[in-house]
Amino acid sequence: MSGDSDDVSAPRGVVSPPPSAAPESLGVTTVWQARLAVPVPLGQAFTYLVPPELRDRVKRGARVLCELGKRKVLGVVLEAGERAPEIAVERMKPIAAVVDAEPVLPEELLSFLQQLASYYVAPIGGAIELSLPAVERSAAELLKATQGELGKVPAKVVGRWVQFVALATQKPLAVVPRGKAQQVLTALEGGALSAADLEKQVPGARGAVKRLAELGFVELTKREPPPETDALLGAPVTPDVPPELNPAQAAAVAAITQKLEGAERAQFLLEGVTASGKTEVYLRAAKRTLELGKSAIVLVPEIALTPQLVARFRARLGDQIAVMHSALSDSDRHRMWRGLRSGELRIAVGARSALFAPVSDLGLICVDEEHDGSFKQEEGVRYHARDMALLRAHRAGAVCVLGSATPSLSSVALVREGRLLHLRLPSRARAASILPTVEVVDIRRVGPGIAGEKLLSLPLTRALETVLAEKQQAILFLNRRGFAPSLVCEACGHVAECPHCSVSLTLHRARRSELVCHYCDYTTRVPERCQKCNSAALEEEGAGTERIESLLTERFPQARIARLDRDVAAGIKSEKVLTRMREGEIDILVGTQMVTKGHDLPNVTLVGVLNADAALSMPDFRAAERSFHLLVQVAGRAGRGSVKGKVLIQTRTPDHPAIAFAAAHDVTGFVEQEMTLREELNYPPFSRLALVRVDAVQELHAQGAAEHLARIAKKEGQGAEVLGPAPAPLLRLRNRYRYRFLVRSSDRVALRAALLAVARAPADHKVRVAIDVDPVNML
Repeated sequence: MSGDSDDVSAPRGVVSPPPSAAPESLGVTTVWQARLAVPVPLGQAFTYLVPPELRDRVKRGARVLCELGKRKVLGVVLEAGERAPEIAVERMKPIAAVVDAEPVLPEELLSFLQQLASYYVAPIGGAIELSLPAVERSAAELLKATQGELGKVPAKVVGRWVQFVALATQKPLAVVPRGKAQQVLTALEGGALSAADLEKQVPGARGAVKRLAELGFVELTKREPPPETDALLGAPVTPDVPPELNPAQAAAVAAITQKLEGAERAQFLLEGVTASGKTEVYLRAAKRTLELGKSAIVLVPEIALTPQLVARFRARLGDQIAVMHSALSDSDRHRMWRGLRSGELRIAVGARSALFAPVSDLGLICVDEEHDGSFKQEEGVRYHARDMALLRAHRAGAVCVLGSATPSLSSVALVREGRLLHLRLPSRARAASILPTVEVVDIRRVGPGIAGEKLLSLPLTRALETVLAEKQQAILFLNRRGFAPSLVCEACGHVAECPHCSVSLTLHRARRSELVCHYCDYTTRVPERCQKCNSAALEEEGAGTERIESLLTERFPQARIARLDRDVAAGIKSEKVLTRMREGEIDILVGTQMVTKGHDLPNVTLVGVLNADAALSMPDFRAAERSFHLLVQVAGRAGRGSVKGKVLIQTRTPDHPAIAFAAAHDVTGFVEQEMTLREELNYPPFSRLALVRVDAVQELHAQGAAEHLARIAKKEGQGAEVLGPAPAPLLRLRNRYRYRFLVRSSDRVALRAALLAVARAPADHKVRVAIDVDPVNML
């Protein structure tokens, strides 16, 4: 084995090999070698010898078993062939076994992943892992399946297998089972059961099954578990009848299908007001893609939106749909992956990870709510699914559609550069549905409504009373979970803080009155006295979703009130709450950002934004853009049925452009003003940006490493501007001190040169360094 530089970068602390030595100096002219991507956080591929008996089977995109240090790992072949060795042959390790008869990754997907890794200065092995489910990249599973016989790898060795119990075809006559054994036989009369399901029906069945198997009453087999279709795709749906398109929808569908039918590369920005029928455009485009014999990928920003979208796609297109998101079990994710790879399933629907679906003949990628920041991966390979959707579609010769009511400024810039075709849906799809009325409430000038709480102002309280009287529904948005954001000593002003992070602890009463850190999950009981001055005068300051729910319950005891945030329904579990909302079982829904995105709830006629200023105060050049998107999106939940909706935006800064433009539904006005400001300050989309983060247990180590790497970036990135280093806004997180610096340039080459220099700098093992190209989270 030897490490050699991939076209991404050489990692910090690993020296790339020198240019190829003369073959004579190595004693060998040429040798069969393969470059492998292996699952380690190093930005390079590794070179292995290819034994003669494996030369015909080591193919690009196939998995092989190899040794990395003392571990057995699975690697993916990037290239193989005969060439001059770069180190002595005796120092190179051989490939142990070939796993796949045919490449596990199609060429289109593999080359896309290599370019992704290169763009984000990321480990090639980490990029490859994005495309493989856990059970397909596990060397431990492989070794277990082959009993360690590395040279005898069967065609199918990786997967999840469970034990099934069935009645024997010929039962012995000598013994009559009784008790638990008889209960087991009775349970099996309806057919074979998995051992787990049998245990549910007959508790304690395991011992009885073992005895029955020894006596010949039952047969034990191992099989792959059956697909849990309802759990993955939802309950069976009734085929729908496509609605009649309005002229704008028809024009958008025609433009997209023309490119699909002509097999032309094309990239669209589908801008449509909330409830304008963008999903119907995706459905029509996906249907035409299938008719042309191709596959499609549909991305949504939140796992919570997946069931709703899957149900609509199944109703229109049937069950040839795969669900892909992080909430799936390993076995379910593996099943979906195999269905897509085999061509049995033709449409992948899910969050950002669905972008890496191994579909064949990719024809279409749709990215719904393309402006949403959750499309950016914040750990590991820090890719942006929207940007990479454009890249994958372009490389595959496919069509890409980015949809949003509030397009990101980066997408608007691409339209202006002629790289995206602009389609517009200016009105709501339902004829009776119009955009809601928006009222801005200056909470500096109005009195509190419920229990003296300013966030439940008098105008909002009166609006809630009207909604409840009319048997309609309301959504209240507050992007702060918990009961109170902080616990403050009135005697000395001390705020209860996390011992591991530079943040205050949040009070959660539903969790037995605990103080919780929302960053590292540190939890402690609420103290009786101040830890600093021993005073008992501790005051709960501020309000979170939990407190708002409690106050509303006291004020409206007959109303059905629910909460939707990570504390009660994280990820896919939120669908249960949303289903209750759709079925009219909830009158008022209080929630965080989870309530703002894409939900179609026709009986919601009131939306209250309790504190519009929270996002505006973030130390981020995108704060105004993010706030504007959030306000327009949450306002779009109101009035989607036949009754006109109303939105109340509570703020202390009513004149802020993000709030004023959102209240007027003026997307164009906000974009024009924000573009002007960004151009003046030379921020994206008028420049390219990367954030280099450094953290360490000791603050001096983090600070010193950040200063050293910033000097390297300045020296090597000629033409790139280096801003910082400086402490991160959250200086301490999970017991590690954090510093960072920005690298900015209008020239991609200069920016890349600076980042590659940082990536190749010798490692200091006391610090961790992360490079974030096109950062979204500036904290």
